[in-house]
Parts: sequence; structure tokens; C-alpha cells
Amino acid sequence: MRIISLLPAATEMLGAIGALDLLVGRSHECDWPPQVRVLPALTSQRLDPSAGSAEIDRAVREHLASGAGLYVLDEPQLEALKPDLILTQDLCEVCSIDLRRVERLAATVHPRPAVLSLNPTSLEGVFDDLLRIGRAVQRESAAERAVVALRERYFAARDHVNAYEPGPSVVFIEWLDPIFVGGHWTPQLIESAGARHPLNQPGRPSRVVSPDELVASAPDVLIIAPCGADLNWTQRELAAVQSQPWWRELPAVRNGRVALVDGSQLFNRPGPRLVDAFEWLVGWLHGIDRLAPRDFPWRAAGDR
Repeated sequence: MRIISLLPAATEMLGAIGALDLLVGRSHECDWPPQVRVLPALTSQRLDPSAGSAEIDRAVREHLASGAGLYVLDEPQLEALKPDLILTQDLCEVCSIDLRRVERLAATVHPRPAVLSLNPTSLEGVFDDLLRIGRAVQRESAAERAVVALRERYFAARDHVNAYEPGPSVVFIEWLDPIFVGGHWTPQLIESAGARHPLNQPGRPSRVVSPDELVASAPDVLIIAPCGADLNWTQRELAAVQSQPWWRELPAVRNGRVALVDGSQLFNRPGPRLVDAFEWLVGWLHGIDRLAPRDFPWRAAGDR
């Protein structure tokens, strides 16, 4: 079987079930496990990833309004690779190339490849998608073992949470200008870690909030993990936010409880490493250092 993955989370799932040997092509964002980087990248983005938060947000809105889309797909190369299966998504038109375009292209390829779209909105949905991929690539037993191992780690971390304490109020920020608070699986992970996420509920999409709304929520903890961004970009963009008068009004800022996380690698990808993110979250919220995976990509705000 020959597989093309146009979704980083799906690529990570193939790695989790030992099926990377089937992968023949990837998206430009599929960078984990590291060995997939030698495979041909079939997509590229129209946006400048080094631009600032506000500039990227404006460009995203303009491209989507025009119908141009945010990504370029190398259709001749995809056809030449003759895939049997293409993995993609239809959950977020900003996160990767859209499903309809992939389906239109697949219809022109001979023999026609199957298209599997992954659209989880919860951690359970991620586990279900792992099993779906396992069945699609004939590695069902490996997928079942992977899900069992991930669930064991998840529940082992949950054992450290006191369900009878209300826990801190957390705001998880997925973008800085405008301010987007996390949705889908992220509020679920926060609540499962023994905290509250008052600005959004599990299963709902991320949403824009105003600085006044953020201040009114009085978060005890602030986690900043912009979608698609690494720590250096996040640190740079945070500097502009820290100069705003409302920033010092946040209890999390006054108490030094602000974490920057590489959202591109962890929380924003609905794949196996969400369990890594959950272990870090429980450990950081409750002061249990040994729970966090080694080399977890985060830093306290202000650290260099």
C-alpha cells in the first residue's frame, strides 16, 4: 500500500502504529517523526510564516474570502506517486488543505485512491481516528495496541488530579492578535487535568475574545500556544502583547503563571502527542515535574 498524508497528525498516527514504511508523500508541515522529512512534500503555503500575528490573520481572511485557499498542492507529483490512500481533514480550513480539493484531485487519478478524512473534536475522537487508520492500512492490531498504551498514559496522569478540588482557572490562547482561545479537545484536556477553561467549552471551535473579556475571566493560569508556531515566534509576538495595559491586570501574569508552548508540535495537532501535552499539563498545573515528557517544548513567559 502507498499512502500520502496531507495532515501532520495523521503522519504521527502512522508512526505510532509502525506504518511509516507505507508513506510515500507528505504535507510540508508533516515533520514528525523526523524520518518523514526525507519524503517529498506535496504542499506549500501561500502565507509568510515569519509575519506577525495580525498580518497573518489579515492574510488568512483575505485568502479565504477570495476562494484562493491557503495552500498549494503539487498535483502532478501527487499523481506520479500513485497513492492507494490519501489522509486529510475537514475540521479546519486554516490548518491544512481542504477536503473538497483533495477529493476532486483523487477523482482524476487512476487508479483512484481512497480518501480518509480525520475530524476529531475530542481526545476520544483522536483515539478513534488511530483505529480508523489502522483498519485502512491493515495494521489494526498495532493501532489497538497504540490506543491501549496512550489511554494507559492518559489515565495514569489523571490519577494525579483531585476531582474534589475546583482547580485553577485557565485560559488557553491559540492566537495572539486577535486573541483566539482554544477549542475542540483543548478545553477537555484542561478540565481533565483538574482545571477550568471558562472562555470556551469542550468540543466547540476556538473563538475570538476581546482583551476586556480575557481580563474579566481573571485566569489563574495562562497557556499560550499559537497554532502552527514555534517557541521563538511565540516569544517574539508575546512582546507586543506584554506592552498592552491590560496584560498586567491578569492574575496569571502577576503571579508568574504564564507558559509558552510549541503549539505546532503539541496541543494544536490532534494526534498521539496530545497525551504528551496532557502529561505536561497535569504536571505543570499541579507541580509534578516527573510527569512532563523529557524535552517538552515549553518555557515560562519572559524566559530566553
